[in-house]
Amino acid sequence: MRGLTISAHGGLDQIVYRTDLPKPEPKRGEVRVRVKAAALNHLDLFVVAGLPGVTIVPPWILGADGTGIVDAIGDLSGTTNNQLKIGDSVIINPGLSDHTCEYCRAGEQSLCVKFGILGEHAPGTLAEYIVIPATNARSIPRDKPVEQAAAFTLATLTAWRMVVTRARVKKGDNVLIWGIGGGVALAALEIVRNIGAIAWVTSHSDEKLALARGLGATNLINYTTTDVAKEIRARTGKRGVDVVLDTVGEATWQQSLGALGKRGRLVTCGATSGPIVQMDIRRLFWNQWDIMGSTMGNDSEFEAITNEYRAGRLAPLVDSVFDISQGRQAFERLQSGQQFGKIVVRIPE
Repeated sequence: MRGLTISAHGGLDQIVYRTDLPKPEPKRGEVRVRVKAAALNHLDLFVVAGLPGVTIVPPWILGADGTGIVDAIGDLSGTTNNQLKIGDSVIINPGLSDHTCEYCRAGEQSLCVKFGILGEHAPGTLAEYIVIPATNARSIPRDKPVEQAAAFTLATLTAWRMVVTRARVKKGDNVLIWGIGGGVALAALEIVRNIGAIAWVTSHSDEKLALARGLGATNLINYTTTDVAKEIRARTGKRGVDVVLDTVGEATWQQSLGALGKRGRLVTCGATSGPIVQMDIRRLFWNQWDIMGSTMGNDSEFEAITNEYRAGRLAPLVDSVFDISQGRQAFERLQSGQQFGKIVVRIPE
C-alpha cells in the first residue's frame, strides 16, 4: 500500500512516500475506504513537527481529511451507520470518539474523554486505504468532484460548530474572520454568507482580500498595514463586531478583543501563532463578552454539513492538487502560507 509517512518528528524532510505499507482490515463496526484523495490541514504540519503528548508509531501515516469508496465492511450490526454498502462514495470525519463516555452519550462526541483525530492520534488518510469506524463515514453522490470532497470535512465541520453552534451567528451579525485563505476561514466565510451575516476578513495579502471579496466578504482589512481593531471601531462608529472567529491565537488575541463589541462572542479553535494569551478581565465582565473554545464537531453537526454538501450549499475551495508521490511538495505549499483554499493530494489507481 502506498502512503505518506514520517518515522520521526522534524522538518518536511521527514516526510517519506512509501509503497510497502500493510493494507488494513476492518473489524466489527468499521469500514475500509479506498482513498481517492486526501487534503492537508495546518494540523498536519504540527504532526510532522511534533505535538506535546502525541506519540507516533513509525511508519506513521499522515492526513486527516479524505474521500473514497467503501471497499470492505466489518460487522455493522448495532451501529448507527449500518446502511453503508460496498461501493459507496464517502467523506470521512477525522474526529474519533468512543461513543460510550458521558459526553458522547449526550451527543457531544468532540468532547469525548478519548477524542482523537486521524493522522494525529491514529493512522491517517494519506494512503491508499484507511479503516475507520462506520460512524465516521457519510455517503455522498458519486458525481461530486473528488478533490472537493477530499477537502470538505475537517475545515467545514470546525467552522460550522464555531459559527452555528457556538457563536450562534444570525442574519445581520457582523463577523470578523481572521486569516482568509485558510480552510477554516474560507468555510466560515461561506457559512456566514449563507446565513446572511456581514463578513469582515483579514489577510496579509491584498490579492487574497480581493479574492475574498468575490466570495462575499464585504469588509477587507490587511492586518500588516492596518490596526484591525481601530479600523473596525472606526468603520462601525465604535460599536465593534458581534462575533470574532480567531484561529491564530497569541498574535491576534488583543486585536480580536479590541474589535469585539458589547455582548460580543469570540470563538477560538486554534493557536497557530502561540497558545498563551493575556486579557484584562474587567473588559470581559464590563462588556459581557462570551469567550468560547471550539474543536471539530459532533455527529449531528457532521450530518448537517454533509446534507449541506449533498445539496450544493457548501463546498470547499481547492487551491492546488498534487499526486501522492509529490506529497512533500504539497506540504511545502501548505507551509508557505501562499494558498487560497485547500491543498489536495490525489491517490490514483
